[in-house]
Amino acid sequence: MKKTLIIIGGPTAIGKTNLAIKLAKQFKSEIISADARQFYKELNIGVAKPSKYQLKSIKHHFINNISIEDHYSVGKYEQEGLQLIDRLFQKYDVLFLCGGSGLYIDALCEGLNKFPTIKPNIKEQIDKDLNEKGLDFLNAELKMVDIATYEKIDNKNPRRVTRALEVFRSSKKPYSFYLKKEKEKRNFHKLFIGLSDDRETIYNNINQRVNQ
Repeated sequence: MKKTLIIIGGPTAIGKTNLAIKLAKQFKSEIISADARQFYKELNIGVAKPSKYQLKSIKHHFINNISIEDHYSVGKYEQEGLQLIDRLFQKYDVLFLCGGSGLYIDALCEGLNKFPTIKPNIKEQIDKDLNEKGLDFLNAELKMVDIATYEKIDNKNPRRVTRALEVFRSSKKPYSFYLKKEKEKRNFHKLFIGLSDDRETIYNNINQRVNQ
């Protein structure tokens, strides 16, 4: 029988953590965090980590596990997360993945797109082009070499534009070439639970959290 990973997602302050803890207690299981800000030991304001009591009540993973001085990436999270899941599934039939960082959830559930290594001199040149010639110049190049990406991304976001050009200039292939055509198959079932509520309630929850 395949094991099951239950993913609990939704907007900030919707109640993901509380639900995950209730369900993990019910199933006598553990929780894997998919919140990129909760990884860091030094970040304790504005990241809504589970309380000390909650952390003691149910075993959590990927919370306070690294320092802001450490280099970390979503690729490393995927690798470490899959190893953890394999190990925990030897003990449990059901595990819980909880958090609001969609890219990190996708990494564990579907796998990441594999992009080429960006050459340092190319990154430096693109940064120089951005500073000296402007974003419109880079957008014009992107439109010419990769119309699919140009029409899909936020062209007013310099990081999106420069990232696409970094990939193209490094590999001579468009950014869209590397986008995953098929999702990676995992050896476990996935059940997604998406939480929602009206906007006013969510805003009130956020305000209460800030006050706390």
